[in-house]
Amino acid sequence: MEGQGLLLITDITFFVLAAFIGFEIISKVPQTLHTPLMSGSNAISGITMVGALVIAGMVGGVWAKWIGFAALIAATINVVGGFLVTDRMLQMFKKEKPGRPALDAAPPDGVAVASREKAAV
Repeated sequence: MEGQGLLLITDITFFVLAAFIGFEIISKVPQTLHTPLMSGSNAISGITMVGALVIAGMVGGVWAKWIGFAALIAATINVVGGFLVTDRMLQMFKKEKPGRPALDAAPPDGVAVASREKAAV
């Protein structure tokens, strides 16, 4: 019993140290490196999804299958969210094509006046 308590304390210590080191490393990343690192972490999360599928399918215990299923859901959310954030970041750096107004740009005055005149009629 005492060996299991020591193992639990060791596991908790590793978890806390990993969380602290991960937070420190991520908080020091400059904004210009965020998008490439996000793409890399999406690839790693894809590997995590495969591992979660293997764990959920190979183990015999009911609790292990539920934990594998929860890991699969968390990794899927991470991958989808990461790709959405990466796509949004890349959209910020795309140049607008000449002759096409930006999506968030205000319409020309003539368009706004014409729509008000149609509404008045």
